[in-house]
Amino acid sequence: MNKKNKNSMLVAGLLLAGSFMWFGNVAMITSIFQEPKSEGVTEDNSNYVYRKLPNTAFQEGEKLNFRVHYGIINAANIQMEVVADNQLFSRPEELKGRKAFHVVVQGSTIKAFDWAFKVRDRFDSWIDEDALAPLKYSKSVLENNYTDQDLVYYRHVSGKLNGKKGNLDIPSYTQDIASALYYARNIEFKNAKVGESFPIDVYLDNEIYNLNFKYLGVETIKSDIGKVKCYKLKPRLVVDRVFKGEDDMTVWISADENKIPIRVQSDIQVGSLKVDLTSYSGLRNNFDAKLKK
Repeated sequence: MNKKNKNSMLVAGLLLAGSFMWFGNVAMITSIFQEPKSEGVTEDNSNYVYRKLPNTAFQEGEKLNFRVHYGIINAANIQMEVVADNQLFSRPEELKGRKAFHVVVQGSTIKAFDWAFKVRDRFDSWIDEDALAPLKYSKSVLENNYTDQDLVYYRHVSGKLNGKKGNLDIPSYTQDIASALYYARNIEFKNAKVGESFPIDVYLDNEIYNLNFKYLGVETIKSDIGKVKCYKLKPRLVVDRVFKGEDDMTVWISADENKIPIRVQSDIQVGSLKVDLTSYSGLRNNFDAKLKK
């Protein structure tokens, strides 16, 4: 895959989220999201202890729907879902007995836009319920005449990733573009300082990307679902044929316990993109950030 396609995939992941995909370093965030050193579940035949992080932001059954605007055109729809299928791993042996959230992020252009550029993308991630890190990831992509698939297993015990496209050594608790969206929603921003940056390691297409985002404070925006009080974030981008500058994308997530993506906006080399939340269901917490009229 060329650099342009990789960047568009990373954007899709971020746009398919709060990512949306470049949130918090799975191993390095300390001041905002402290990680216990001794808690966790020790695997059989191993001294490795999975970290244990509290999930207060999402639950099985949650569904988030988004509309993608290219300029003034409604171009695509995105859905993020935590599937209620009670995943329990039986293989490989290293993951046996681990419970996981199954999250699905799907994006597709509307039929009226297919003539210009047809997209049918799906990303699945199985996120360990205790560690909030992926155990398994799959990707199925159709973008015009380009197709691609991937399937990987994360072996956090050994610091390895085994996948369809190859094997890699990975940093502790590396995320993928789907799992990162949900992990990031559990970062506590109440004590974050404006301008503070957070790194994150993300797997995509047999490579590890060392990314980061910056916290810009609190802002209330008018959205498709009404006025919402948000945390404002700015991911660092790779400048190429897609993006004009490294600061050309902004992300707003709800400033409450759910931290759901409300809007993503970015200038690109040709035009602009905006992703807005249009509907939601199955939230874990009250939607306190949504303001009354």
